Amino acid sequence: MTEETIHWADVIAQNLLSRGKKHTVASGITPSGPIHIGNMREVVTADAVYKALLDKGADVHLIYIADTFDPLRKVYPFLSKDYEAHVGKPLSEIPCPCGGHKSYAEHFLLPFIEALHTLGIKPEVYRADALYKEGKYIESIKKALTSRDAIARILSEVAGRELEPDWSPYNTICKECGRLSTTKVTGFDAEKETIDYVCKCGSAGTVSMKGTGKLNWRVDWPARWPLFGTTVEPFGKDHATAGGSYDTGKRIAREIYNYEPPYPIVYEWIMLKGKGAMHSSTGLAISINDMLEIVPPEVLRYLIIRQKPEKHIEFDPGLSFLNLIDEYDQVEGDKRAYQLSRTEGTKPSKIPFRHMVTAVQIADDRGFDYLLNVLKRTDYDTSDVEAIRQRANNARNWLAKYAPLFVKFKVQENIPPQVKSFTKEQKLALAILADELEHGMSGQEIHDNLYKIAGETGLDGKQVFETVYLALLGLKSGPRAGHFLASLEKDFVVKRFKEASL
Repeated sequence: MTEETIHWADVIAQNLLSRGKKHTVASGITPSGPIHIGNMREVVTADAVYKALLDKGADVHLIYIADTFDPLRKVYPFLSKDYEAHVGKPLSEIPCPCGGHKSYAEHFLLPFIEALHTLGIKPEVYRADALYKEGKYIESIKKALTSRDAIARILSEVAGRELEPDWSPYNTICKECGRLSTTKVTGFDAEKETIDYVCKCGSAGTVSMKGTGKLNWRVDWPARWPLFGTTVEPFGKDHATAGGSYDTGKRIAREIYNYEPPYPIVYEWIMLKGKGAMHSSTGLAISINDMLEIVPPEVLRYLIIRQKPEKHIEFDPGLSFLNLIDEYDQVEGDKRAYQLSRTEGTKPSKIPFRHMVTAVQIADDRGFDYLLNVLKRTDYDTSDVEAIRQRANNARNWLAKYAPLFVKFKVQENIPPQVKSFTKEQKLALAILADELEHGMSGQEIHDNLYKIAGETGLDGKQVFETVYLALLGLKSGPRAGHFLASLEKDFVVKRFKEASL
C-alpha cells in the first residue's frame, strides 16, 4: 500500500500504535432525539479506526457512552407540550414519549443501538446515569470539587470564560423539582461524600455524591477518559474550535486528572443536499432507521468511511444515491474503504441497484417470485434470495420516499392514448422491433438495435426511444431501454408493439 493510497483509518492506527499497542476507542452521544445519519459519522468513524487497529494486531476495545444523565434542554418540535414540565431534568429520569420504554433516554437510545448492530458495530455500551448511580464518578467528582479554582482558571485561560464566584463543576439534581439545571452547589464534604445545594424552586438539601447529579460537560468529558482508559476519540468540529471543550478538556485531563488526553479525530458534518447540516432538534434530518430502510448497511458505512473525517459529506438521497450504491457494489471506489465498510456476512450485489429500481417497478405488486423472473430475464444470478429481497425492499422504500419523479414509472396494462398520435415512421419502428424481439435478444442487442431501426425508418435515436417508452409507459422517457425491454415478458412487449404499429 503506497503513501498515496493509504486509508485515513490506517494512518490513524499507525499513529496510535507508535504510542502503544493497547487502545480504547470511545464514542458517544446525548440521546435527546431521533438519532440521524449525521450522528452516525462519529460512531462509524470510531468503528473504522477500531477495525484498522484490529487489522494491525492491536489490543483494542470499542466503547460507546450514552449521555443519558444530560438534562432535556427544551421542548423539541417532535415532543408534546407536556414535556415543558420536564425541561432541565436528566433524560434518564423523564417519561418515555411512547410509553414503551423505561425512560426518555431509552426511547431514543435502544433503536440507535439496534441500528449499530445492523451496521456491524458492536461496542460496549455504557449509560452515563448508570455510571453516576453506581458511584463510578465519585473520585472524579471529589477531585473536581477540591480543584474547583484550578478548573475555573483553566476555563478562563483557555475558553475566556469568566465564571461566577459561586460556580461549581458539579450540578446536583433537586430532590423537590427533579431538575439538574436550576441548582447551585453551596458546599461539600469529601470525606462523607456529600454535597449541599440550593435550587431556584426554593428547595435546599444535602445529598450523596452517588447518582444525585453530574459533572458539567467541560469537566465530565475529561473525567471519563481515565475511567475508561480512552486513547482515541472522534468528535464534531464544534468541540474542536479554539477554546472549545477539547481544548479545555486537554488541560483538565493533564492538570486535574493526571491523564494524557486521547488522540483526537475531528469530523465535519454530514449535510443534507441543499438544506445544510442535520439536526434532530430542528427536524432537518434523516433518521438512521429511515436510512436503513433505503440503503444496505454496508453502503451507509461506505458513504462515511470513504471520506476523510475532516471533509464534510453532502448527502443526496435522490438520484446520486443510486450511483453511491452501484459504486460500492462494483468496488469502483476506495478499496480499503470498501473493506472497512463490510459487515458480517455481506457481499456486494451482482444486480446493480439502478436495475433493481427498474425491476421492482416492472414487478409492481405481483409478488416476489415474479420479481425473480424479471431479474432472470436479464440473466442476473438470483440464487441469493434473501440478499435480493433486502435490496428489493430498499429500492421500493427509496422509490416511495426519495426518488425523483422522472425515475418512477408504471407499465401500462392498456395501450396509452399517446399512441394514437404516432407517425407512420414511429409505427414502422415498432413493427420492425416487434418482429426482431420475437427471436429473442439480450438487453445490449436491443439497445444497439434501436439505433439501427432509427436509420431504417428515418427517425433519430431519441425519437425511437421516446416511441418505445410512450407505447409501454405513456411517458417520453424511462429506464435504460435495452435492459428494460429484456426484463419485460417478451410476448407482452411484442403484442403491445404490434398493436401500437397498426
